[in-house]
Amino acid sequence: MSKYILPVSVFGTVFGCAVLLKNHVTGGRCPSKATINGKTVVITGANTGIGKETAKELAKRGGRVIMGCRDMEKCEAAAKEIRGKTLNPHVYARHLDLASVKSVREFAGRIKREEQRVDVLINNAGVMRCPEGKTEDGFDMQLGVNHLGHFLLTNLLLDELKKSAPSRVINLASLAHIVGKIDFEDLNWEKKKFDTKQAYCQSKLANVLFTRELAKRLQGSGVTVNAVHPGVVATELGRHTGMHQSQFSSSVLSPFFSLLVKNSELGAQPSVYLAVSEEMEAVTGRYYDVMTEKEPAPQALDEEAARRLWEVSSRLVGLEEEGQSSTSNPPAEAQNKAAQRDPALTVGQNPQPAVRTEGL
Repeated sequence: MSKYILPVSVFGTVFGCAVLLKNHVTGGRCPSKATINGKTVVITGANTGIGKETAKELAKRGGRVIMGCRDMEKCEAAAKEIRGKTLNPHVYARHLDLASVKSVREFAGRIKREEQRVDVLINNAGVMRCPEGKTEDGFDMQLGVNHLGHFLLTNLLLDELKKSAPSRVINLASLAHIVGKIDFEDLNWEKKKFDTKQAYCQSKLANVLFTRELAKRLQGSGVTVNAVHPGVVATELGRHTGMHQSQFSSSVLSPFFSLLVKNSELGAQPSVYLAVSEEMEAVTGRYYDVMTEKEPAPQALDEEAARRLWEVSSRLVGLEEEGQSSTSNPPAEAQNKAAQRDPALTVGQNPQPAVRTEGL
Protein backbone atom coordinates (compact mmCIF):
# COMPACT_ATOMS: atom_id res chain seq x y z
CA MET A 1 0.00 0.00 0.00
CA SER A 2 2.88 2.31 0.86
CA LYS A 3 4.12 2.27 -2.73
CA TYR A 4 0.99 4.18 -3.80
CA ILE A 5 1.35 6.92 -1.20
CA LEU A 6 3.99 8.94 -3.08
CA PRO A 7 2.27 8.86 -6.52
CA VAL A 8 -1.09 9.72 -4.96
CA SER A 9 0.47 12.54 -2.95
CA VAL A 10 2.21 13.94 -6.01
CA PHE A 11 -0.98 13.75 -8.07
CA GLY A 12 -2.98 15.39 -5.29
CA THR A 13 -0.45 18.18 -4.95
CA VAL A 14 -0.32 18.83 -8.69
CA PHE A 15 -4.11 18.77 -8.96
CA GLY A 16 -4.50 21.10 -6.00
CA CYS A 17 -1.96 23.53 -7.40
CA ALA A 18 -3.71 23.45 -10.76
CA VAL A 19 -7.03 24.27 -9.13
CA LEU A 20 -5.51 27.14 -7.15
CA LEU A 21 -3.72 28.46 -10.25
CA LYS A 22 -6.91 28.37 -12.30
CA ASN A 23 -8.86 30.10 -9.54
CA HIS A 24 -6.18 32.81 -9.37
CA VAL A 25 -5.96 33.28 -13.13
CA THR A 26 -9.72 33.28 -13.69
CA GLY A 27 -10.52 35.63 -10.80
CA GLY A 28 -12.65 33.35 -8.66
CA ARG A 29 -16.18 34.09 -7.49
CA CYS A 30 -17.83 37.39 -6.64
CA PRO A 31 -16.89 38.12 -3.01
CA SER A 32 -20.06 40.11 -2.27
CA LYS A 33 -22.99 38.30 -0.63
CA ALA A 34 -25.39 41.18 -1.30
CA THR A 35 -28.97 40.38 -2.24
CA ILE A 36 -31.10 42.43 -4.64
CA ASN A 37 -34.63 41.75 -3.46
CA GLY A 38 -37.09 44.14 -5.07
CA LYS A 39 -34.69 45.16 -7.83
CA THR A 40 -35.20 44.62 -11.56
CA VAL A 41 -32.34 43.48 -13.77
CA VAL A 42 -32.37 43.51 -17.58
CA ILE A 43 -29.80 41.22 -19.23
CA THR A 44 -29.24 40.85 -22.97
CA GLY A 45 -28.13 37.57 -24.54
CA ALA A 46 -29.16 35.59 -21.46
CA ASN A 47 -30.24 32.27 -22.95
CA THR A 48 -26.78 30.70 -22.82
CA GLY A 49 -23.19 31.20 -21.66
CA ILE A 50 -22.21 34.11 -19.43
CA GLY A 51 -25.60 35.78 -19.75
CA LYS A 52 -27.51 32.74 -18.57
CA GLU A 53 -25.23 32.20 -15.60
CA THR A 54 -25.46 35.91 -14.70
CA ALA A 55 -29.25 35.70 -14.82
CA LYS A 56 -29.21 32.60 -12.63
CA GLU A 57 -26.91 34.17 -10.02
CA LEU A 58 -28.94 37.39 -9.83
CA ALA A 59 -32.16 35.39 -9.60
CA LYS A 60 -30.63 33.51 -6.65
CA ARG A 61 -30.01 36.86 -5.01
CA GLY A 62 -33.69 37.76 -5.25
CA GLY A 63 -33.75 39.93 -8.37
CA ARG A 64 -36.57 40.27 -10.86
CA VAL A 65 -34.73 39.22 -14.02
CA ILE A 66 -35.73 40.16 -17.57
CA MET A 67 -33.85 38.10 -20.18
CA GLY A 68 -33.64 39.73 -23.61
CA CYS A 69 -32.82 37.19 -26.35
CA ARG A 70 -33.27 36.70 -30.08
CA ASP A 71 -34.09 32.98 -29.93
CA MET A 72 -37.28 32.83 -27.86
CA GLU A 73 -37.44 29.04 -27.71
CA LYS A 74 -34.02 28.88 -26.07
CA CYS A 75 -34.77 31.92 -23.92
CA GLU A 76 -38.02 30.43 -22.59
CA ALA A 77 -36.24 27.16 -21.80
CA ALA A 78 -33.43 29.00 -20.01
CA ALA A 79 -35.87 31.12 -18.00
CA LYS A 80 -37.84 28.03 -16.99
CA GLU A 81 -34.62 26.27 -15.92
CA ILE A 82 -33.50 29.27 -13.86
CA ARG A 83 -36.89 29.57 -12.16
CA GLY A 84 -36.71 25.89 -11.23
CA LYS A 85 -33.14 25.98 -9.91
CA THR A 86 -33.44 29.25 -7.97
CA LEU A 87 -37.11 28.94 -6.91
CA ASN A 88 -37.46 32.55 -8.01
CA PRO A 89 -40.66 32.90 -10.09
CA HIS A 90 -39.70 36.37 -11.33
CA VAL A 91 -37.52 35.40 -14.28
CA TYR A 92 -38.93 36.37 -17.67
CA ALA A 93 -38.06 35.78 -21.32
CA ARG A 94 -38.50 38.66 -23.75
CA HIS A 95 -37.70 38.93 -27.44
CA LEU A 96 -34.76 41.15 -28.39
CA ASP A 97 -32.77 41.13 -31.63
CA LEU A 98 -29.88 43.57 -31.28
CA ALA A 99 -29.31 43.39 -35.03
CA SER A 100 -32.60 45.25 -35.51
CA VAL A 101 -33.27 48.84 -34.44
CA LYS A 102 -37.00 48.07 -34.60
CA SER A 103 -36.63 45.09 -32.27
CA VAL A 104 -34.57 47.09 -29.77
CA ARG A 105 -37.21 49.81 -29.70
CA GLU A 106 -40.01 47.28 -29.24
CA PHE A 107 -38.14 45.57 -26.41
CA ALA A 108 -37.43 48.86 -24.63
CA GLY A 109 -41.05 49.92 -25.10
CA ARG A 110 -42.28 46.73 -23.47
CA ILE A 111 -39.91 47.20 -20.54
CA LYS A 112 -41.25 50.72 -20.03
CA ARG A 113 -44.86 49.51 -20.12
CA GLU A 114 -44.47 46.45 -17.93
CA GLU A 115 -41.74 47.27 -15.43
CA GLN A 116 -41.98 49.81 -12.65
CA ARG A 117 -38.21 50.16 -12.40
CA VAL A 118 -34.88 49.16 -13.96
CA ASP A 119 -32.12 48.93 -11.37
CA VAL A 120 -29.46 47.13 -13.39
CA LEU A 121 -28.93 46.91 -17.15
CA ILE A 122 -26.33 44.36 -18.24
CA ASN A 123 -25.38 44.73 -21.91
CA ASN A 124 -24.03 41.22 -22.22
CA ALA A 125 -24.97 39.95 -25.70
CA GLY A 126 -22.38 39.88 -28.44
CA VAL A 127 -21.01 38.26 -31.56
CA MET A 128 -17.34 37.57 -32.19
CA ARG A 129 -15.41 37.36 -35.47
CA CYS A 130 -18.44 36.20 -37.41
CA PRO A 131 -18.41 36.15 -41.24
CA GLU A 132 -19.02 39.41 -43.05
CA GLY A 133 -22.64 40.46 -42.88
CA LYS A 134 -24.96 43.37 -42.19
CA THR A 135 -27.69 43.93 -39.65
CA GLU A 136 -31.28 44.58 -40.64
CA ASP A 137 -30.42 48.30 -40.81
CA GLY A 138 -27.26 47.89 -42.86
CA PHE A 139 -24.66 48.15 -40.10
CA ASP A 140 -21.61 45.90 -39.83
CA MET A 141 -22.89 42.91 -37.83
CA GLN A 142 -20.31 43.12 -35.04
CA LEU A 143 -20.58 46.89 -34.61
CA GLY A 144 -24.36 46.70 -34.88
CA VAL A 145 -24.88 43.97 -32.28
CA ASN A 146 -21.98 44.64 -29.90
CA HIS A 147 -22.24 48.44 -29.84
CA LEU A 148 -25.09 50.14 -31.69
CA GLY A 149 -27.87 47.85 -30.42
CA HIS A 150 -26.76 48.29 -26.83
CA PHE A 151 -26.16 52.01 -27.31
CA LEU A 152 -29.77 52.43 -28.42
CA LEU A 153 -31.20 50.15 -25.73
CA THR A 154 -29.33 51.94 -22.95
CA ASN A 155 -30.45 55.35 -24.12
CA LEU A 156 -34.07 54.23 -24.39
CA LEU A 157 -34.00 52.93 -20.80
CA LEU A 158 -32.17 55.89 -19.25
CA ASP A 159 -35.31 57.46 -17.78
CA GLU A 160 -36.19 54.19 -16.04
CA LEU A 161 -32.63 53.84 -14.74
CA LYS A 162 -32.65 57.42 -13.43
CA LYS A 163 -36.00 56.94 -11.68
CA SER A 164 -34.63 53.80 -10.02
CA ALA A 165 -31.34 55.38 -8.89
CA PRO A 166 -28.98 54.35 -7.50
CA SER A 167 -28.84 52.09 -10.54
CA ARG A 168 -26.14 50.53 -12.68
CA VAL A 169 -25.25 49.88 -16.32
CA ILE A 170 -22.68 47.19 -17.09
CA ASN A 171 -21.16 46.83 -20.55
CA LEU A 172 -19.41 43.58 -21.46
CA ALA A 173 -16.23 44.63 -23.23
CA SER A 174 -13.09 42.66 -24.07
CA LEU A 175 -9.33 42.77 -23.77
CA ALA A 176 -9.48 42.88 -27.58
CA HIS A 177 -10.22 46.60 -27.36
CA ILE A 178 -6.50 47.26 -26.87
CA VAL A 179 -5.86 46.62 -30.58
CA GLY A 180 -9.09 48.23 -31.71
CA LYS A 181 -9.40 51.34 -33.84
CA ILE A 182 -12.52 53.34 -34.62
CA ASP A 183 -12.49 54.03 -38.36
CA PHE A 184 -14.84 57.01 -38.54
CA GLU A 185 -14.40 57.12 -42.31
CA ASP A 186 -15.69 53.58 -42.79
CA LEU A 187 -17.36 52.23 -39.66
CA ASN A 188 -19.42 49.67 -41.54
CA TRP A 189 -16.71 48.28 -43.84
CA GLU A 190 -18.20 49.67 -47.04
CA LYS A 191 -14.90 50.85 -48.55
CA LYS A 192 -12.10 48.61 -47.30
CA LYS A 193 -11.68 44.86 -47.36
CA PHE A 194 -13.53 43.25 -44.46
CA ASP A 195 -11.39 41.97 -41.58
CA THR A 196 -13.47 40.03 -39.06
CA LYS A 197 -10.85 40.36 -36.31
CA GLN A 198 -10.50 44.13 -36.67
CA ALA A 199 -14.28 44.50 -36.91
CA TYR A 200 -14.61 42.73 -33.56
CA CYS A 201 -11.85 44.79 -31.95
CA GLN A 202 -13.45 47.99 -33.22
CA SER A 203 -16.77 47.01 -31.65
CA LYS A 204 -15.12 46.23 -28.31
CA LEU A 205 -13.25 49.53 -28.29
CA ALA A 206 -16.60 51.18 -28.97
CA ASN A 207 -17.95 49.50 -25.81
CA VAL A 208 -15.28 51.15 -23.66
CA LEU A 209 -15.57 54.56 -25.32
CA PHE A 210 -19.37 54.42 -24.89
CA THR A 211 -18.97 53.53 -21.23
CA ARG A 212 -16.72 56.49 -20.52
CA GLU A 213 -18.84 59.00 -22.44
CA LEU A 214 -22.09 57.76 -20.87
CA ALA A 215 -20.58 57.98 -17.38
CA LYS A 216 -19.62 61.59 -18.07
CA ARG A 217 -23.13 62.44 -19.25
CA LEU A 218 -24.74 60.74 -16.25
CA GLN A 219 -22.71 62.49 -13.56
CA GLY A 220 -25.00 63.40 -10.66
CA SER A 221 -27.90 61.24 -11.90
CA GLY A 222 -27.30 58.33 -9.54
CA VAL A 223 -26.73 55.99 -12.50
CA THR A 224 -23.28 54.44 -12.78
CA VAL A 225 -21.81 52.71 -15.82
CA ASN A 226 -18.75 50.50 -16.07
CA ALA A 227 -17.18 48.19 -18.65
CA VAL A 228 -15.77 44.77 -17.90
CA HIS A 229 -13.64 42.17 -19.65
CA PRO A 230 -14.96 38.90 -18.13
CA GLY A 231 -11.78 36.97 -18.86
CA VAL A 232 -11.29 34.06 -21.23
CA VAL A 233 -14.45 31.99 -21.01
CA ALA A 234 -15.42 28.77 -22.76
CA THR A 235 -18.68 29.77 -24.47
CA GLU A 236 -20.23 29.58 -27.94
CA LEU A 237 -18.99 33.11 -28.59
CA GLY A 238 -15.67 31.82 -29.94
CA ARG A 239 -17.10 29.36 -32.45
CA HIS A 240 -15.95 31.46 -35.43
CA THR A 241 -12.34 31.76 -34.26
CA GLY A 242 -11.22 28.31 -35.43
CA MET A 243 -9.57 27.63 -32.08
CA HIS A 244 -8.69 23.98 -31.40
CA GLN A 245 -9.77 22.78 -34.83
CA SER A 246 -6.35 21.26 -35.58
CA GLN A 247 -5.13 18.00 -34.06
CA PHE A 248 -2.11 19.77 -32.57
CA SER A 249 -4.10 22.41 -30.75
CA SER A 250 -6.68 19.90 -29.56
CA SER A 251 -4.17 17.38 -28.19
CA VAL A 252 -1.23 19.55 -27.11
CA LEU A 253 -2.60 23.00 -26.31
CA SER A 254 -5.97 22.08 -24.79
CA PRO A 255 -4.59 20.94 -21.40
CA PHE A 256 -2.78 24.26 -20.95
CA PHE A 257 -5.66 26.25 -22.39
CA SER A 258 -8.08 24.64 -19.92
CA LEU A 259 -6.04 26.02 -17.03
CA LEU A 260 -6.53 29.56 -18.28
CA VAL A 261 -10.12 29.31 -19.49
CA LYS A 262 -13.06 29.38 -17.12
CA ASN A 263 -16.55 28.04 -17.48
CA SER A 264 -19.61 30.26 -17.91
CA GLU A 265 -20.41 30.22 -14.19
CA LEU A 266 -17.04 31.77 -13.34
CA GLY A 267 -17.28 33.97 -16.42
CA ALA A 268 -20.45 35.51 -15.00
CA GLN A 269 -18.85 36.53 -11.69
CA PRO A 270 -17.40 39.88 -12.92
CA SER A 271 -20.84 40.97 -14.14
CA VAL A 272 -22.41 39.88 -10.87
CA TYR A 273 -19.73 41.76 -8.93
CA LEU A 274 -20.36 45.00 -10.79
CA ALA A 275 -24.11 44.52 -10.43
CA VAL A 276 -24.39 43.84 -6.70
CA SER A 277 -21.27 44.70 -4.72
CA GLU A 278 -21.66 47.53 -2.23
CA GLU A 279 -18.20 48.93 -3.02
CA MET A 280 -19.25 49.53 -6.64
CA GLU A 281 -22.25 51.71 -5.78
CA ALA A 282 -20.59 55.06 -6.57
CA VAL A 283 -17.93 53.85 -9.03
CA THR A 284 -18.49 54.91 -12.62
CA GLY A 285 -16.70 55.28 -15.95
CA ARG A 286 -14.17 52.55 -15.16
CA TYR A 287 -12.85 49.52 -17.00
CA TYR A 288 -12.46 46.20 -15.18
CA ASP A 289 -10.37 43.21 -16.14
CA VAL A 290 -12.42 40.51 -14.42
CA MET A 291 -12.88 42.07 -10.94
CA THR A 292 -9.82 44.31 -10.93
CA GLU A 293 -9.92 47.89 -12.15
CA LYS A 294 -7.43 48.50 -14.94
CA GLU A 295 -6.65 51.43 -17.18
CA PRO A 296 -7.95 50.71 -20.68
CA ALA A 297 -5.91 51.17 -23.86
CA PRO A 298 -4.81 54.74 -24.70
CA GLN A 299 -7.29 54.98 -27.59
CA ALA A 300 -10.10 54.17 -25.14
CA LEU A 301 -9.14 57.30 -23.15
CA ASP A 302 -9.59 59.60 -26.16
CA GLU A 303 -12.38 61.95 -25.05
CA GLU A 304 -12.82 63.46 -28.50
CA ALA A 305 -13.21 60.01 -30.06
CA ALA A 306 -15.75 59.07 -27.37
CA ARG A 307 -17.77 62.22 -28.02
CA ARG A 308 -17.68 61.72 -31.79
CA LEU A 309 -18.64 58.06 -31.50
CA TRP A 310 -21.62 59.05 -29.35
CA GLU A 311 -22.82 61.55 -31.93
CA VAL A 312 -22.32 59.14 -34.83
CA SER A 313 -24.05 56.30 -32.99
CA SER A 314 -26.93 58.54 -31.95
CA ARG A 315 -27.65 59.54 -35.52
CA LEU A 316 -27.21 56.04 -36.94
CA VAL A 317 -29.83 54.51 -34.64
CA GLY A 318 -32.25 57.41 -34.91
CA LEU A 319 -31.65 59.24 -31.63
CA GLU A 320 -31.40 63.00 -31.32
CA GLU A 321 -28.33 64.80 -29.99
CA GLU A 322 -27.36 64.06 -26.39
CA GLY A 323 -28.86 60.57 -26.65
CA GLN A 324 -32.51 61.58 -26.26
CA SER A 325 -35.12 59.34 -27.86
CA SER A 326 -36.33 60.48 -31.26
CA THR A 327 -39.44 58.52 -32.17
CA SER A 328 -40.42 61.04 -34.84
CA ASN A 329 -37.41 60.32 -37.06
CA PRO A 330 -37.20 56.74 -38.39
CA PRO A 331 -33.68 55.25 -38.50
CA ALA A 332 -33.38 55.40 -42.31
CA GLU A 333 -34.22 59.09 -42.41
CA ALA A 334 -31.81 59.81 -39.57
CA GLN A 335 -29.06 57.89 -41.35
CA ASN A 336 -29.56 59.77 -44.62
CA LYS A 337 -29.43 63.14 -42.92
CA ALA A 338 -26.44 62.18 -40.84
CA ALA A 339 -24.51 60.81 -43.81
CA GLN A 340 -24.55 64.25 -45.35
CA ARG A 341 -22.72 65.59 -42.29
CA ASP A 342 -20.21 62.83 -41.59
CA PRO A 343 -18.86 60.09 -43.90
CA ALA A 344 -18.71 57.75 -40.93
CA LEU A 345 -22.49 57.57 -41.05
CA THR A 346 -22.68 56.03 -44.52
CA VAL A 347 -24.23 52.57 -44.61
CA GLY A 348 -24.88 50.23 -47.52
CA GLN A 349 -27.88 50.80 -49.70
CA ASN A 350 -28.44 47.07 -50.15
CA PRO A 351 -27.62 45.35 -46.88
CA GLN A 352 -26.65 41.71 -47.04
CA PRO A 353 -28.79 39.21 -45.11
CA ALA A 354 -27.87 39.35 -41.47
CA VAL A 355 -25.57 36.66 -40.11
CA ARG A 356 -27.42 35.58 -37.00
CA THR A 357 -25.49 34.21 -34.08
CA GLU A 358 -26.43 33.63 -30.48
CA GLY A 359 -25.35 36.52 -28.29
CA LEU A 360 -23.33 35.82 -25.17
